[in-house]
Amino acid sequence: MRQATFIRQRIGNRSGATRVGDIMRSVCCAAGMALLACNIAGFAETKIPCSQTMIHALQSRAVLIIDSRPAGLQIVGTDQEAIHVSCTASSDETVRDVALHFSPTPNGGRLSIEGAHLRHGNNNLEVKIEVPRRTNLSVRMFAGEVSVKEVKGDKDIDLAAGQITISSIHDGDYRSVNASVSVGEVQARAFGTDKGGFFRSFSRKNSSGDYGLHAHVTTGEIVLLGNAEREGEGAKSD
Repeated sequence: MRQATFIRQRIGNRSGATRVGDIMRSVCCAAGMALLACNIAGFAETKIPCSQTMIHALQSRAVLIIDSRPAGLQIVGTDQEAIHVSCTASSDETVRDVALHFSPTPNGGRLSIEGAHLRHGNNNLEVKIEVPRRTNLSVRMFAGEVSVKEVKGDKDIDLAAGQITISSIHDGDYRSVNASVSVGEVQARAFGTDKGGFFRSFSRKNSSGDYGLHAHVTTGEIVLLGNAEREGEGAKSD
C-alpha cells in the first residue's frame, strides 16, 4: 500500500513539473513572438512621394546607402538620430513622379530616390538629406551633384557625370583619401592641390585617421574643402 501511494505521488509530481514546463515554454514563446514583432516593426520600410517629408530613425555611426536617380543631393549632418528627407523641384509633376523609399538594414539603412530620368536634365530636383553627424555614407547616382557637409564617417561616392563637393574636412580625420576623375578636375583644396585633365586623381594616407574617403566622377569635378584650406589662397595646380 505504501509503495502504491509513493508511486502515485511520484506520478503526480512529474505531471506538475510537466505542466510548469509547458507554462514556461508558452511564456518564452509569447515573449519571443513579441520581440520578433518589435523587430519587424523596427525594420518596416517607408515609401512616400517626394512631395512629403520622410522621417525615420537612424542611429549615429550607421551605414547609409543612397541610390538616386539624377538629382542634386545635399547631405547634411545634424545632432538628431534620425534621417530627414525633403524635396523641391521646378514642377509639381516632377515631385509627383519621384518617390522616396527607405529600407532599414541591420547596420543602418538604404535610401532610394526613384523616378524616371527626365528628358530635360534634373528639372531642378533638389533633395536635402539630414543624417546624424556621424554617419558612414555610400552614394551612387548616374548624374547630378552631391554635396556633403558636417558629416563625419566613411564616404564612398560615385557619379558617372556631375560634381561631388565634400566640406568640413578636418586634419587627421581620414586614414585614406582617394579622389579621381576620368575627365575633369580634382580640386583637393583641403590638401592644397588642384589637378585637371584626363584620368586625374589625388590620394593621401594617414595611419592615425579614423575614416576612409573614396570619390569618383567619370566626367565632372570633385571638390574637397576643409579647415586645411586657407581663404584667399589658391590651390597648387598640377
